Amino acid sequence: MLFSINKEPKRLKLFLVAIIVITLGIIAAVFIGYRHILNQEVDLLAAAATKSDIAMGKFHHTATRNGIKEWMIDARTVRVVSAQNQAVFQDPAVTFFLKDNTKVYLTANHGILNTDSNDIEVSGNVVVKNENYRLKTEILNYLHKKRILFSKVPVEIVSASSQLTADSMTHDLNLNETVFKGHIKGVFVENIML
Repeated sequence: MLFSINKEPKRLKLFLVAIIVITLGIIAAVFIGYRHILNQEVDLLAAAATKSDIAMGKFHHTATRNGIKEWMIDARTVRVVSAQNQAVFQDPAVTFFLKDNTKVYLTANHGILNTDSNDIEVSGNVVVKNENYRLKTEILNYLHKKRILFSKVPVEIVSASSQLTADSMTHDLNLNETVFKGHIKGVFVENIML
C-alpha cells in the first residue's frame, strides 16, 4: 500500500508538469503568431502611407465663401495625398447650396477634391438631382471659383415630363442655367387643354 501512495503523487506531478509545458507552448505559439500578424499590418500601413499622408473613414467637410455655405461633402472613406494636393473619396455625396435656398445633391462611386482649388471630379454612377430633375453620367466635374458643374461625356436628364440626352453638359449653379451640346435628343410631354 505504501508503494501505490508514492506512485500516485509522481503521476500527478508528471501530469501537472505536462499541462504546464503544453500551456506554455500554446501561449508561445499564440504570442509568435500575434507578433507575425502585427508585423504584417505594420507593413500594410507603411505601404499605404507611401501613397497617402492620411486615410480615414466617415469623412465630412463643408466649403464656405464669405461666410456662406456653398457645398458640403460626405464620404465613406477619404485618403489625402499632399504631394498632389488631393483628397480621394469613396462613395462621395455632395450637397450644393443655391442662392434661392434650394439644394442640388450629387452622388458617385469615386471622387477627387483638389485641395488647393476646391475643384471636384467624380466618377462612376454619377447622379445629380434636385426636386425636379435627375441627371446621370459617368464623369462630372465641379469648378469651385465659377460654381459650374460640367460633363464631357454623355448625360441623361429625366424629369416628370421630359427626358433628354446629350454628349456633354455645363450647368452654372449661380445662374441656374444649363447648356447641352452634341447629339441632343429629347422627349417632352405636356398636357394641353383645348
